[in-house]
Amino acid sequence: MSTSKLLLITGVSSGFGRALAQEALATGHQVVGTVRSERAKQAFEALDPAQAVGRVLDVTDFDAIDGVVAEIEANVGEIDVLVNNAGYGHEGILEESSLAEMRRQFDVNVFGAVAVTKAVLPYMRSRRRGHILNITSMGGFITMPGIAYYCGSKFALEGISEVLGKEVKSFNVHVTAVAPGSFRTDWAGRSMSRSPRSISDYDALFDPIRNARVEKSGQQLGDPAKAARAMLDAIASDTPPEHLLLGSDALALVRGKLSALADEISEWETLTRSTDG
Repeated sequence: MSTSKLLLITGVSSGFGRALAQEALATGHQVVGTVRSERAKQAFEALDPAQAVGRVLDVTDFDAIDGVVAEIEANVGEIDVLVNNAGYGHEGILEESSLAEMRRQFDVNVFGAVAVTKAVLPYMRSRRRGHILNITSMGGFITMPGIAYYCGSKFALEGISEVLGKEVKSFNVHVTAVAPGSFRTDWAGRSMSRSPRSISDYDALFDPIRNARVEKSGQQLGDPAKAARAMLDAIASDTPPEHLLLGSDALALVRGKLSALADEISEWETLTRSTDG
């Protein structure tokens, strides 16, 4: 990008957050990155002592978010771009997974993103400019057995992003839901929370899926650095997309889902129309 911006990125210790922060810094932007420990803050700031600014924040500490954002605006600068990246994946058959695990998944992936957005929006709205990127997933469009809570959280964030974009469009604030496919991050590795198996009826369905996910972790097709550059291209655009898929696997799978959905709608169209009048 030709114009330097201030990006606030949540969750910059690893994965997409770290990749985007590094690419943004390399391109001449200033990045405020949130992490969950002082040690991680120091490691992040060491990437670029002049332009990398760390802040310790757990996005589920909802009472702390407003104060952290206000401090950034007052002491670092005006936030041009918010990237709600902090999140993780939960894996487990729905019947085997506790409601506490579901609440935790939604607290981080949905409520955390919304809370940070609500803290940043007043500043962007008053300036009549800004861009919010919510990192969702192809799992916000497609589904597969064993990640019901994760897909549910990403479907929710996709919907919230789309509605928010309509609400803030007249303020010149853009909202982009970024949906990556499979990338070489820690999502399926140490970052994933896995519910223990307990019901043998699901063994034949789910055990091969879980084993394959573990085996393929770190060998996925997607390159996080290239994903970061794609996001920076979207940020640089005067007309950024509402939805941005990342990766050829996401493209193929989402297109397949939309095509199958269109076929099903057509198949049941008569019954659908029968409820009118």
